[in-house]
Amino acid sequence: MRARRVRAGLKGWGGVGAMAAICALALAFVLLLPLTQSHGEGAADGLGGPGAAAGAQAADDTCEAPEKQTLSPSAADGPAIAAIKARQGEKRKLIVGVDQNSYRWGYRDPNNTRAELEGFDIDLAHRIAQDILGDPDAVQFKAIPTNQRIPALQEGRVDMVVRTMTITCGRLADVAFSAPYFTTGQQLLAPKSSPVEGYDDTLGGKKVCTAASSTANTQLTEDRDAGRIPKSVDLDTVVPNQLDCLVRLQLGEVDAVVTDGALAASQAAQDPTVELKGDPFTTEYYGVAMNKDADDLVRRVNRVLVEYRANGWQASYDKWLSATLGSDAATSKPPTPAQYLRTS
Repeated sequence: MRARRVRAGLKGWGGVGAMAAICALALAFVLLLPLTQSHGEGAADGLGGPGAAAGAQAADDTCEAPEKQTLSPSAADGPAIAAIKARQGEKRKLIVGVDQNSYRWGYRDPNNTRAELEGFDIDLAHRIAQDILGDPDAVQFKAIPTNQRIPALQEGRVDMVVRTMTITCGRLADVAFSAPYFTTGQQLLAPKSSPVEGYDDTLGGKKVCTAASSTANTQLTEDRDAGRIPKSVDLDTVVPNQLDCLVRLQLGEVDAVVTDGALAASQAAQDPTVELKGDPFTTEYYGVAMNKDADDLVRRVNRVLVEYRANGWQASYDKWLSATLGSDAATSKPPTPAQYLRTS
């Protein structure tokens, strides 16, 4: 039986990632962080308007394309946006659920003395706050684990979740989503020395880590039950956050990790002893998640995304993700949001 050991190479960002994840597990899952740093100008006006059609967002009965199950963009205020704007004083902020441990998505750079959250998802949250409240810094971030994203919305602890959250048919039963803002797919992460070659028979008898309530966990369970991967794959290691899987891998407690390829690439950048194995085996889309009744907020975010895709998305990608995903963003940038919007 393989002895448990701390992997050589638990250094640099790998060590920092492990420490962050371990500390996160010991803390309460909610973390408030008021921000003071300026983040640029707001979105342009002119997309959608007060005359936009009403109608609740709901998953299509067949739901063959969950990324298309959203509402048309509008600049109109409604009950959800009015409630946000009605907050007084220091509480007049957009409350956004994010990650604080996903390198280059939502994380704290230990070299940044201000300890502010930063990353691709954080940039988008600032842009939405600019559009709704006129101030990119009018954001209160709450760090939430992967398995708490939906409960946080349903219980009203956050206005929205911007946290590498894949749009799925199952989730549409519980929350509403914006149009996609990023394209990715499930991928395997394992030590460079591992005999695992990808999402195939080489996984037989291996321990694979996934995050609870993640699309990876659902996909692997379904594929193992259907015989698309070996029945001997051990899926018992399920953790609250994706980064916890990297820690388990570094400690030798699991043989591989399955998560979104975009996150896996960031984890590989944190630890040079691991690498992506094989190609992505799904196509998935990240969306901004909101309460199912917040139609006006969904439409407003979609309006922001139309403009952000044309002015801001690429700059954020270049700053945060090009180092891990490559300079060509063609496979990561989703189609124009208008192509995904329902008319009612």
